[in-house]
Parts: sequence; structure tokens; C-alpha cells
Amino acid sequence: MRMITFFLVGLTVHVVFFISIFDIYFTSPLVHGMTPQAIPLAPPASRLVLVVADGLRADSLFTLLPNGSTRAPFLRSVMEETGTWGVSHTRVPTESRPGHVALIAGFYEDVSAVAKGWKENPVEFDSVFNESRHTWCWGSPDILPMFAKGASGDHVHTYTYPAAEEDFASTDASRLDTWVFTQVKSFFQSAKSNSSLRASVLEDKNVFFLHLLGIDTNGHAHRPMSKEYLDNIGLVDTGVAELVSIVEEFFGYDGRTAYVFTSDHGMTNWGSHGAGHPSETLTPLVVWGAGVQRALRVTEPQLYDDGYLQDWKLEHLHRADVSQADIAPLMASLIGVPFPVNSVGVLPLLYLNNSDLFKAESMYTNAIQILQQFKMKMTQKKETTLSFLFTPYQQLTESKQTEFTHKARILIQLEKYGDAISLCKSLISRSLEGLVYYHTYDRFFLGCSVVLGFVGWTSYVVMVILKTHASLHRHPSLLNQTRSYTLERLCLCVTVVIAGFLLIQRSPITYYIYCLLPVPVWYSVLKESGTLKDLIKSAPSLPLWKCLGYFVLVAFGIELLVVSFFHRAVLTVGLAVLSLWPFMSGLFGKAKFRSLSWFLGCMFLALFPLMPVVGREPNIHLVTCAGLLTLFTSACYLWSSRQRTPLSFGDRQQFITQMLHVAVCSYVPSLTHSSLQQKQGLPLLNQIISWTTLGSSILVPLLSSTRLFHRLLSIFLSLTATYLLLSTGSEALFLPVLSWLMFVWINIEQEAMLAQGVSGRQELSTIDFAANIDIAKIRHLKLDDIRRSYFFVFFIITAFFGTGNIASINSFDPASVYCFLTVFNPFIMGGLMMWKVIIPFIIVMCTFETIQVVTQLSARSLFLIVLVISDLMALHFFFLVQDYGSWLDIGTSISHYVIVMSMTIFLMLLSVVTHILTSQRLILWRRHKSHFT
Repeated sequence: MRMITFFLVGLTVHVVFFISIFDIYFTSPLVHGMTPQAIPLAPPASRLVLVVADGLRADSLFTLLPNGSTRAPFLRSVMEETGTWGVSHTRVPTESRPGHVALIAGFYEDVSAVAKGWKENPVEFDSVFNESRHTWCWGSPDILPMFAKGASGDHVHTYTYPAAEEDFASTDASRLDTWVFTQVKSFFQSAKSNSSLRASVLEDKNVFFLHLLGIDTNGHAHRPMSKEYLDNIGLVDTGVAELVSIVEEFFGYDGRTAYVFTSDHGMTNWGSHGAGHPSETLTPLVVWGAGVQRALRVTEPQLYDDGYLQDWKLEHLHRADVSQADIAPLMASLIGVPFPVNSVGVLPLLYLNNSDLFKAESMYTNAIQILQQFKMKMTQKKETTLSFLFTPYQQLTESKQTEFTHKARILIQLEKYGDAISLCKSLISRSLEGLVYYHTYDRFFLGCSVVLGFVGWTSYVVMVILKTHASLHRHPSLLNQTRSYTLERLCLCVTVVIAGFLLIQRSPITYYIYCLLPVPVWYSVLKESGTLKDLIKSAPSLPLWKCLGYFVLVAFGIELLVVSFFHRAVLTVGLAVLSLWPFMSGLFGKAKFRSLSWFLGCMFLALFPLMPVVGREPNIHLVTCAGLLTLFTSACYLWSSRQRTPLSFGDRQQFITQMLHVAVCSYVPSLTHSSLQQKQGLPLLNQIISWTTLGSSILVPLLSSTRLFHRLLSIFLSLTATYLLLSTGSEALFLPVLSWLMFVWINIEQEAMLAQGVSGRQELSTIDFAANIDIAKIRHLKLDDIRRSYFFVFFIITAFFGTGNIASINSFDPASVYCFLTVFNPFIMGGLMMWKVIIPFIIVMCTFETIQVVTQLSARSLFLIVLVISDLMALHFFFLVQDYGSWLDIGTSISHYVIVMSMTIFLMLLSVVTHILTSQRLILWRRHKSHFT
């Protein structure tokens, strides 16, 4: 198989394996076709005011000031006298869109939305807004349109400010909240004089929604402990007090308004959110008004052992915690609209101040609404499964469903409301478990198909390595193998059987891909069975103990890398072990200086995984130091190599220009940071420099000489300039240290080749990338090449996790992108952060490309070994994927598999990019011939 064909086939196979995880774990749990369920009794409230303070932590609102006063006096007085309070527990990911969907629609993040961005859900869903008579919304353009678009009809009215207002460099982000309160005030003023608007507002089942983004924006820009963030809470409290006064006055103090104040998510101390830290998942909930239980004073200890009641001085008030999705049925119950049909929330009865009959009927309606989702999910699965293979959920068969609902109705009629409520809660619990059961019904079947394909593909790659790149004794009779028609017929029969089975079950088209892919893969493996015979025949001549030792070490090394995904400090242990390689292999005696440089490089790099990923305060001085270190090392190299490889005039000009550019880029973050601290905004010149640097970072190296170290130096300087602009502290030093170690690795690999007696010494600085493109079949693979491939994978993982845990959303500081933009834009900000991760990747990839040239190997042979190591890691993570435990555990296990699969696919694509980056030259103008002496 030609290299390009193999590359395309491998890419396709890995893309299929990558996509499979989305079909197995990331399918939408939502079902449609259910009938909305409403409580058959008169509601206690005619209207609802929902206030969501985006990014507000529970402790920030509830904790008293040192002098015993509170920064939110109005809300504190509500908690003390007229309302009920508690903590709303959110789920991962703690982001704005999933948080608002949980609050207003009653279901948690639809995981199929993972690739759909922040503003939309890929599947239509019901919400309290949709079920209301009218909903008026004021706030962010990132949140409000989602609920208006999903609503049936035109009864959801949105008023948003321009997206450009969400500026992290803003002098005062609290103006976003002031805008909302001002707009609401104007709205009620105009409703007094506009008769048609007044008539709509006075109707029942109305919702008024205020989305306040100022606290979140100030938290990102200044951190949650800052004066700006805490003062913004006071502003919101004052605004809510005025809002209540305006609303009550407008409706003539009729006592028919319910109020809900909460947050979509919290925020870490370092100003980010997205993961499962308590500071992100614990949000405040304060409910008061019509139909709401007034404050209950308690004297007995409450059943909470988290210590927050004591910290917040709230031991005397009854605390009623809820899950975030429970707020949607609470709001629906208060104003008498049908529960959102996709809601999985359980009505928190502790918040209701109503008759036992109303509570029992509310709970019954809640149970029937969730049971309907279960019945729809069961019907869908039953229709697409052969009857003799279908296994119903035993805890809630059709007869048990009827028994539950019938018994609950009788208990309500007999006025045994407590028993009826308990029975309904049991029905809800079983329905939710049944929903998960049917949602994951095909998971084991699909998982087995993917694993079979995985093992087959890895086996095939091993066969290709043994056949084309290893020195095996070829069996004469196997050199010209005839086609095996029996094998072809067998594979054809298996294909027909699988396809027929899936067709009868009306399976989705993707199921055909996952189930049929292993057939051609295993056909290819079995077709290469002759290679296995060659290996057995060659076994007596192989150093078996040495081979076994290598494989044991690599297996241990792969496990080390797997553990590093969970504990970054393991990379430090790995680097400490790698630092001893020259001493263990005997290279120290032949190259003392290079061996010591390798040792020091590994030890310095080993410090970075020990540094905190998050919670660091910006230290712009370290960014400047990283720029100076880059300039110093570059100048030292150019000075030391001036005799061996003199530079042409054009190259000398380019390197001087690039070094000056690095100097400028090391100063820009300091200038930007200073400007933002003084609240003067992002300087336009800094922004122009940053975007120009980013745009030219890949093109500039193509203008330099293709001499080995000249091209690598140009790549290093170009990428470092961008990396400095994306840095805020110690991580800026990571790239210079990594690059130094990569430089040493290239040099020491040549010594390793000489020690094996493979080739004579060739001066590295004289090697030209462009002249060494076609080096296929120069030599066969040796055992030491497995070590080289493992080193590469290890350094790739180190580049990934050295300065941040990419598996966690909140590991990256938004301040990293402030040289480029400060107006909130998740796609551009996410893209810039990803580029920051990719830059060390490219450095390692270019080094690997260089080592292939230096060690006289084809590009394909080493890469195949890397592919096997990566696939073994991916298979390991596939087995570690779990659908139980905390949502953080589930999300982390899936993200690890996705990262490894993405890395494997990305390495395939990046190998092509780095080959171009090292060997191609872009000539913008005709140069005069220059001769090297």
C-alpha cells in the first residue's frame, strides 16, 4: 500500500473511531411527542419574575462582611423574613448555555450539543418560557435568542444589548446590569400608557426574565475576590429591590407575583468556569412572593455537613437545597403552566406554601410528565429492536406503570397526600433510571464493534511494520502469495449477515459503519498471516531478551502516559527517568556535554508539570524573561555556528528581524496588562501587532534557508513570538526550555546512531531538509527506533499537559487572549487558546521530522510505531470511559479518549504540515546566487 493511500485509510479509520464516541456517549437524550402536563388546580401566582445573576457564586452572595453587614441587604432580608433560600447545585459543564437550559427547560446539558457552540441547542426543546402566555426577556445576546428561537409562536420577546458591550477590558462591566434594570423600568413605564401592552402584561401565566451578565464579566476580568465583582453584587441587590417595588406598584400590590433569584453557574478564584469545582457548581437560590413558603426559623442542627451554614451565619434559617433542573418545575407550578416536556427536574415541595392537595397534585403531574418521556423512549427502542432481543426495563414494565399511576390517584382521592407524594417520588426515580437504561441500550453492542475494529487496525499496522520495515527472514513460498478466495467469501458472508441484521432493526447509518469496519480491517490482517510466519521463522536469530525488555519498558511507559492524563506530576517522574538515558545507555562517555545538556533540559522541563495549572496570578515579568531567554539562546547559537555555517545576507537579515520581533512581542503583554489595569482598554497598536504576528507565524519560517538548524531556528523564533503574546506568566518559559531540550535531542540522537555503528558522522548543520526528502528504505527499523518513537509520544503528551490540563475547560485563563481581543467571543478565544496548545506540538513534530532525517529513516517507519503506541493509549482510554459516578468523572473519562483520538488524527495531519514547514521554501523575490564556503 502506497504511503498516501495508507495515510488516507488510517485517517478514515481514526475519524470513524473518533466519531463513534459521539454515537455511543454523546447522543441527545431528548425525546419528542409527549403531551404537556399541567396541574389541574388554580396556581398561587399570576406571574413570575426570574432574575439570573450570571457567574454569581453562592458564597459571594451569602457570606457576611467582616463588620457583620451584608453586601446584598435586600436579598438577605428576603431570606430572613419573606422567602425560602438554598443552594442550587449545577452540573458540569458549568457554562452559561447549559446552565440556563437547566434552569428554564429543566434538563441538563444535551451532550449532542458539544460541537454546536454556546448559543443554540441542536435539538428542539420545551421550556417554561415556551409554555407561558408571554415572556419578556432582557439581557445578553448570547442567551436570550436561544429561548425565543425554540418557542412556538411569537410570545417570547427579547431585548438585548450589542455583543460588543461584553468587553472584559471595560471600565465597568456592571453597566450591563444597569442597562437591564433601566430597560425593565422603561418597559413598565411604557406599559402604563400603551393599552395593548398593558393588557398583555396584566394577563396571567406571564414571565419576566432578567439576565444579568455584569458579575460574570467582572469575574473574568478582575477575579471574583475583586472590588469590581463584589461591588457588582451590591448593584444587583439594589436593582432587584427597585425592580420588586416597580412590579408591585404596577400590579397594585395584588400579592400574585412570584420571584426567583438564582445564578447559572459560579466561578473559580482565578476567574474561569466550566468544570466541577464547588465554587463553580454551588449557586444561590432565593425564592419569595405568591405561593412561596416564608422563612422558617430552626433551632435544631440541619442535615448539612459542608460547614457553609456556619460560614454564612445562616444556621437559624431553614436551608432547602435543589438540583438546578428542579427550578423549572418549581416555576411552572407557581404560575400554573405545563411542566416543560423534556424536564427531568423534581418539584422541590419545601419551596411551596400551599395545600397538601396542591402539593400532591403537583407531584403527580411531575411524575406523569417524566413517565411520559420514559414511555416514549421505551416505544422508540422497542420499534427498532427485534422482539426476541428486546429486554424491557424490569423496574418499570407496562403493568408496573399502570399500578403506580392508579395507586397514586387512589391515595390522592383518599386524601393520603403524604403517601401519594412518596409514591410519585418513587415513580420519578424509576422513570429517570429507565430513561438512562434505554438511552444506553446499544452502548455495549457498539462498544464491542469499535474495540474489534481498534484491535484489528493496530494488528494490521504491526503487520505492516514487520513486513516492510523489519529485517525478517522471508519464507520463499510466501513471497508470492496467491489470493485466498475462501477468506474473501467468508468476509463477504459476514458483511451480508451484519448488514441484514442492522437493516431489520432499522439501525442508523452510522451503526453500519461501526459494525462493518472491522470486517475489511481483519481481512487485511488475516491476509498478512505470512508475515507472522516470517516472524516465527526469524525468532531464533532475534535477541529475544532484549526485545522482551524493550516491550516491557514501552508497556510501562504507555501506562505512565495514561496515568499522566489524571496526574500531571507523573510527567515529572517520566522526565526524571528520561534524563538518565544517556548515562544508562553508555552515551555519556562519548558525548559528555550533550548528555549533561540532556539531563539539565529534562530536569528543567520536569518543573512545569508541578506548577499549578489554574489559580495563578498573572506575572508579566516572566513573559518578558522568556522573551529575553529566547533572544539569548538564539544569539548564542548564531554566534557559535558562524564559522561552520555562515549565513547569507538574506538569512542574516531575516534572523535579525525575527529577533527584534520577539523583543517587541515580549514587551506587548506588559503594555497590554498595564493598560487594562488602568481601565484604558486594549491599545489598537498592540492588537494590530498581535494579529499580524499570529497571521505570519507559519509563513515567515518558509522564507528562511532549508539548512537544518537555520530552518528550525526560524520556526522557533516565529512561534515563540506568538506564544509570548498568549502567555500571562511562567508558562511563557515552557517553550524556550522545551525547544532547548529538542535541540539537544537532535544532537544526542546522532551520537546514539554512531554508538550503534549505523553511519559515519555527518555535520548536522550541513544537512539540508530539501535535499533529504526522499530517504525511503535507507535502513530497516531497529529496536532503538521503538525508543525514539516513545520519546516522541512522551514529548507530545508533555507539550499537551506541560502548562495546562486541556481536558478541563477551566484550566485556561481568559487573560491569555487579551493581547488579541477583550470582547467576549467564545469561538475566537477558544481558537487562540487551542493555538497556544498546538505551538509546542509543532516544535516537537519538527524535531521528530529532523530526527527521521538525522537517523536515516523513512518518514513512514517511525510514524507507524508512533501510531501503534497512540492507538494502544486510545484503546486504554476507551475502556476507561464510564457512564457512572459524578458528572465530572464521566466528562473527564470521555474527554481523555477524545483527546487521544484527536491527537492521533492531528499527528497524521500535522506530520504533513511540519514536512512542508521544514522542507519547503517560499521565495518572494529573486535572489542573487550565494555560495557557502
